[in-house]
Amino acid sequence: MLLMLLSLFTLALPVRAEDTRQENNTQVIQAFTSQEKDDSASLEDQTKHLVMFVMGVPLLILLLVTGGLGIAMGVYGKQVFVAHMVCAGLSMTLAIAHAVVGVVWFYPF
Repeated sequence: MLLMLLSLFTLALPVRAEDTRQENNTQVIQAFTSQEKDDSASLEDQTKHLVMFVMGVPLLILLLVTGGLGIAMGVYGKQVFVAHMVCAGLSMTLAIAHAVVGVVWFYPF
Protein backbone atom coordinates (compact mmCIF):
# COMPACT_ATOMS: atom_id res chain seq x y z
CA MET A 1 0.00 0.00 0.00
CA LEU A 2 2.80 2.35 0.91
CA LEU A 3 4.59 1.45 -2.31
CA MET A 4 1.46 2.25 -4.30
CA LEU A 5 1.05 5.68 -2.68
CA LEU A 6 4.71 6.43 -3.22
CA SER A 7 4.49 5.54 -6.90
CA LEU A 8 1.42 7.78 -7.35
CA PHE A 9 3.22 10.64 -5.63
CA THR A 10 6.30 10.30 -7.83
CA LEU A 11 4.16 10.18 -10.99
CA ALA A 12 2.44 13.44 -10.05
CA LEU A 13 5.68 15.39 -9.50
CA PRO A 14 6.94 15.57 -13.11
CA VAL A 15 3.58 16.86 -14.34
CA ARG A 16 3.74 19.74 -11.88
CA ALA A 17 7.34 20.47 -12.81
CA GLU A 18 6.45 20.59 -16.52
CA ASP A 19 3.55 22.93 -15.82
CA THR A 20 5.83 25.16 -13.79
CA ARG A 21 8.44 25.18 -16.57
CA GLN A 22 5.80 26.06 -19.14
CA GLU A 23 4.54 28.92 -16.98
CA ASN A 24 8.10 30.15 -16.47
CA ASN A 25 8.77 29.99 -20.21
CA THR A 26 5.70 32.03 -21.01
CA GLN A 27 6.60 34.56 -18.33
CA VAL A 28 10.09 34.96 -19.75
CA ILE A 29 8.77 35.40 -23.28
CA GLN A 30 6.19 37.92 -22.09
CA ALA A 31 8.87 39.84 -20.24
CA PHE A 32 10.87 40.25 -23.44
CA THR A 33 7.93 41.06 -25.68
CA SER A 34 6.29 43.53 -23.34
CA GLN A 35 9.39 45.53 -22.50
CA GLU A 36 8.79 49.22 -22.84
CA LYS A 37 11.39 51.21 -24.68
CA ASP A 38 13.43 53.46 -22.50
CA ASP A 39 13.70 56.79 -24.32
CA SER A 40 16.91 57.77 -22.57
CA ALA A 41 18.68 54.51 -23.43
CA SER A 42 17.66 54.09 -27.07
CA LEU A 43 18.13 56.34 -30.04
CA GLU A 44 15.11 57.76 -31.72
CA ASP A 45 14.18 56.40 -35.13
CA GLN A 46 14.91 59.75 -36.74
CA THR A 47 18.46 59.72 -35.37
CA LYS A 48 18.91 56.13 -36.52
CA HIS A 49 17.81 57.06 -40.03
CA LEU A 50 20.18 60.02 -40.02
CA VAL A 51 23.12 57.83 -39.02
CA MET A 52 22.24 55.33 -41.76
CA PHE A 53 22.02 58.17 -44.29
CA VAL A 54 25.36 59.61 -43.17
CA MET A 55 26.91 56.16 -43.63
CA GLY A 56 25.14 55.57 -46.95
CA VAL A 57 26.23 58.74 -48.74
CA PRO A 58 29.99 58.08 -48.47
CA LEU A 59 29.32 54.45 -49.35
CA LEU A 60 27.66 55.43 -52.61
CA ILE A 61 30.45 57.92 -53.37
CA LEU A 62 33.11 55.29 -52.71
CA LEU A 63 31.29 52.78 -54.91
CA LEU A 64 31.12 55.28 -57.78
CA VAL A 65 34.80 56.19 -57.39
CA THR A 66 35.77 52.50 -57.27
CA GLY A 67 33.75 51.83 -60.41
CA GLY A 68 35.25 54.85 -62.14
CA LEU A 69 38.77 53.76 -61.26
CA GLY A 70 38.02 50.24 -62.49
CA ILE A 71 36.74 51.61 -65.79
CA ALA A 72 39.79 53.88 -66.06
CA MET A 73 42.04 50.84 -65.62
CA GLY A 74 40.13 48.49 -67.91
CA VAL A 75 39.11 50.77 -70.74
CA TYR A 76 41.73 53.52 -70.77
CA GLY A 77 44.73 51.63 -69.40
CA LYS A 78 45.43 54.05 -66.54
CA GLN A 79 47.70 52.88 -63.72
CA VAL A 80 45.32 53.39 -60.78
CA PHE A 81 45.26 49.86 -59.37
CA VAL A 82 46.34 50.84 -55.84
CA ALA A 83 43.77 53.64 -55.62
CA HIS A 84 41.11 51.27 -56.99
CA MET A 85 41.93 48.62 -54.37
CA VAL A 86 42.02 51.14 -51.52
CA CYS A 87 38.60 52.49 -52.54
CA ALA A 88 37.28 48.94 -52.93
CA GLY A 89 38.50 48.03 -49.43
CA LEU A 90 36.97 51.14 -47.90
CA SER A 91 33.73 50.47 -49.79
CA MET A 92 33.52 46.92 -48.49
CA THR A 93 34.30 47.99 -44.93
CA LEU A 94 31.66 50.70 -44.98
CA ALA A 95 29.15 48.38 -46.67
CA ILE A 96 29.59 45.73 -43.98
CA ALA A 97 29.29 48.32 -41.20
CA HIS A 98 26.20 49.79 -42.87
CA ALA A 99 24.59 46.35 -43.17
CA VAL A 100 25.36 45.39 -39.57
CA VAL A 101 23.95 48.64 -38.21
CA GLY A 102 20.85 48.28 -40.37
CA VAL A 103 20.19 44.72 -39.23
CA VAL A 104 20.80 45.49 -35.56
CA TRP A 105 18.62 48.59 -35.52
CA PHE A 106 15.85 47.80 -37.98
CA TYR A 107 15.51 44.00 -38.38
CA PRO A 108 12.94 43.41 -35.59
CA PHE A 109 11.00 46.43 -36.90
